[in-house]
Amino acid sequence: APPANLGSCSAPNRQRDLCTFCTISLDQEEVFRTKVFDKSFSPLYGEDFYFEIPRPFQCLSFYVFAKGVFQRDLPVGKVSIRKEDLCKFSGKEHWFCLQPVDPNSEVQGKVHLEMRLNELITENGSVCQQLLVRIIECQGLPLISGQNCDPYATVSLVGPARSDQRKTKVKKKTSDPQFDETFFFEVTRPNSYTRKSNFQVEEEDIEKLEIKVELWNNGNLAQDVFLGETRVSVKILRNDHIHRAWYLLQPKGNGNKSKTDDLGSLRLNVTYTEDNVLPSACYTPLRTLLLQSPDAKPVSASAAHILGDVCRERYEAVLPVVRLLLHHNRLVPFVSAIAALELDHTQEANTIFRGNSLATRCIDDMMKIVGRSYLTVTLKPVLDEICESNKTCEIDPIKLREGDNVEVNKENLQGYVQKVFSSITQSSSSCPPLMCDMFRSLRQMASKRFPADPHVQYSAVSSFVFLRFFAVAVLSPHTFQLRPHHPDLEVSRTLTLISKTIQTLGSWGSLSKNKLSSFKESYMYDFFKSFQEDKCIEKVKKFLDEISSNVCKESSGVEDSVVLKEGEVQKRAQGRKRIGKKNFKKRWLRVTNRELSYHKHKGKEAICIIPVKNIRAVEKVDESAFNRKNMFQVLHGEKPLYVQAGNCVEASEWIEVLSQVSRCNPGRLGTFHPSAYATGVWLCCRSPNDSQPGCKPCTPTMLANLQLDIDCDRETERIFSLLTSNYSKLQKMEDACASIAVYQGPLREQEDYSLFTIQDPKETFHTVQQIKHILENLQREHDNRSGTAQYGSQ
Repeated sequence: APPANLGSCSAPNRQRDLCTFCTISLDQEEVFRTKVFDKSFSPLYGEDFYFEIPRPFQCLSFYVFAKGVFQRDLPVGKVSIRKEDLCKFSGKEHWFCLQPVDPNSEVQGKVHLEMRLNELITENGSVCQQLLVRIIECQGLPLISGQNCDPYATVSLVGPARSDQRKTKVKKKTSDPQFDETFFFEVTRPNSYTRKSNFQVEEEDIEKLEIKVELWNNGNLAQDVFLGETRVSVKILRNDHIHRAWYLLQPKGNGNKSKTDDLGSLRLNVTYTEDNVLPSACYTPLRTLLLQSPDAKPVSASAAHILGDVCRERYEAVLPVVRLLLHHNRLVPFVSAIAALELDHTQEANTIFRGNSLATRCIDDMMKIVGRSYLTVTLKPVLDEICESNKTCEIDPIKLREGDNVEVNKENLQGYVQKVFSSITQSSSSCPPLMCDMFRSLRQMASKRFPADPHVQYSAVSSFVFLRFFAVAVLSPHTFQLRPHHPDLEVSRTLTLISKTIQTLGSWGSLSKNKLSSFKESYMYDFFKSFQEDKCIEKVKKFLDEISSNVCKESSGVEDSVVLKEGEVQKRAQGRKRIGKKNFKKRWLRVTNRELSYHKHKGKEAICIIPVKNIRAVEKVDESAFNRKNMFQVLHGEKPLYVQAGNCVEASEWIEVLSQVSRCNPGRLGTFHPSAYATGVWLCCRSPNDSQPGCKPCTPTMLANLQLDIDCDRETERIFSLLTSNYSKLQKMEDACASIAVYQGPLREQEDYSLFTIQDPKETFHTVQQIKHILENLQREHDNRSGTAQYGSQ
């Protein structure tokens, strides 16, 4: 899923007081937008977006808009990257020149065509050729003003001296029109042929003729809107008298651009990952080998540790292993084993788990996955208050603005730190059991490794939970989905000061030894002295005890209500039998860990509240049900709640959040209706009974302690890709094992060998060989399947 790190945009020909913002679109569908950047022609947006792509697409596009005050927002320019080109730019920053936003280049979707040549005998007995063009259907046409379009197609035969055009009927309110219309064109002149029995297509004519199919939205009273075109040369029928294929719609004139003004440029960092996942059985050998990693003796000879070794430079390499082991409940034993290995090489207690090792990376990723709702419960309310109250907290004398009172600022900062510190130290009952298991294991190992140091058991845990979890989330709340956008500069500075203080408050080593050496700045030293009390130490100690002890946690009464997602949607009036545009209204939808509610506007009283425990299923709705895209339904009582999200990513996120929060509910449904009940029948199965059980099985949900949606086959495919791209290092590791085994020690000239952890060369050699054998078999499976996609197939 691509994060966009939107950078500086310079537009020399625009006025300097432009207020601009960026949007991200999959084809023509906007999925994200940045905050508006005020009055600058070189804005720094600095925002990150991460998302799963829920549907096929042709282009990922970034638009820069000038914010209109009284009129609509005006496009400044765009950067459009085709799907097949994303890999070229993935993982690196690039400056892209902005291109003009031209209605004739804004296209998406595909068209299904059939062409054939027929031989006709005319009245005078001579032979001529007739070209038959059948336009079957289109898929994925864009929305026009948020609604499905009214498409029609024109089919033209274009050549040097001719242009015959035909037109289909208009199809109402659909992005996937079924045309199934056939048009006939005369291709060759009858007198061109002398032999009736053996005709060939006339070379000169055929080379120059092409079929042009254009898709348009019927504007009724307004102007028709161009939706895309495709051109097919008639010479494609030279060898084959019938041709049937899908074609992607292209910009008008194939997007040939004349020289344009310099509209400026946009700096982007896009990371795009695409996995071709094989059937599940293909991954069994690799998955089995990886799941044996916690039991391997020594752990450095395990497949998971070898992956970490050969992909050391690639931080993202650890994540698929963590997800796979998490899903199979094998992560804690594996991390315990690699943490013990790291502790063996740690000489001093005060440097415990401070490096960027395989163990710390695994725990980091685990906390981000498992602790997401824990962060939301603990920090979101206080971070919302900090970001929305705009209190100045600057205490650096050099950075103070004129009129600022440093004492007032210090008081503001102190209040915020106190609130964040209290939220954290009182949150132990919300800490996920898996994190507690991990912390307990780390604590026990640290005590065992440094028995003379009474504080090490605490610093082993605080180095993760404070330094790598809470302090990072306070610093960048938007990356943990705790805030919708990157905070502005002043709020960002406040969060930096809070994060620094929290790190030191929670850093057991600096508290217990009464050190303030972690602060280089004297103003931070002075500020922190107000917290330097036994009370703070006791609170931290109590909190660390609670999240890492053997005692089973008791929940502290009623769980606080936490907003998991909210936003504007179109909601259908519940219980309506007729389908009509008026039945849909804008509403503010909000889901907490307790209830789903909708409101007239954000902040208004709830019009309707559905307790989360009453939700029995959350499923997609077919587009044909209401002629609307991105629809989903919440089944909770007699009548479903039908909702239309703003775009495909929003719809996917709503379904995921609602499914996650309700997946352990009793009485969940096994079947559902993918369409609506209208005109006396269910449109999907034509059953007249409105209480008829569903006709389609519900999407399976994983009833697990860990509410995680992990696709193990996809994670294993990711691991296969990582190992394959690092095959040369795997080979080097095998050579190193053989060399150590033969010579009883590494060869000095082979410096590369020092990058690998080889405790037992024979075991490690054996595992590497197993990995190589599995990779070869998987590659063969991929090769066997790579030829199955035919040109022109859907």
